[in-house]
Amino acid sequence: MLPLFEGLPLAAITVVRTPDDAARAREALLAAGVCGFDTESKPTFRKDEVNTGPHLLQFATREQAWLFQLLRADCLPVAAELLASMDLVKVGFGLDTDRTLIRNRLAVEPAAVIDLDHAFRRRGHRQSVGVKSAVALVFGQRFVKSRKATTSNWAAARLTEAQLRYAANDAYAALRVYEALGMAAGPR
Repeated sequence: MLPLFEGLPLAAITVVRTPDDAARAREALLAAGVCGFDTESKPTFRKDEVNTGPHLLQFATREQAWLFQLLRADCLPVAAELLASMDLVKVGFGLDTDRTLIRNRLAVEPAAVIDLDHAFRRRGHRQSVGVKSAVALVFGQRFVKSRKATTSNWAAARLTEAQLRYAANDAYAALRVYEALGMAAGPR
């Protein structure tokens, strides 16, 4: 069995709750210039159920992750600004659906986005490569994605510790893979 991928500790994960939190996140993220990125949505289980996500936006640098819950309306302007910023490269996996949901929910076009799945395809991988596979391929480590966390209620006002770790480290692992690949390619 592969050794475990070491993610960010809980102390390095900030849930953006106030405009001041959002301003601090903006400052740190724009200073970094590149971040891991992902979204989470409350799952839909019925055929006729409409996806109202995303409900959570995750941004991570090497040191810190910021989780923007979209139910906090006073933090949405900063989240939208970060998504649209050409000064912040956002890297993640399987972002096509995320981009569509962001456009529909926030009426903003995500800019400077690099989908690492596309990068792996350009490197000859025929199958889709997600964060779990990428961490195994690049680092020889195991990235744990709990089904319970994956299918949990991301629209909840209070997220569990497991949800916080899961969400932050999805974005963090994407950044680490991006760095390890030595990517200098522009956004797509």
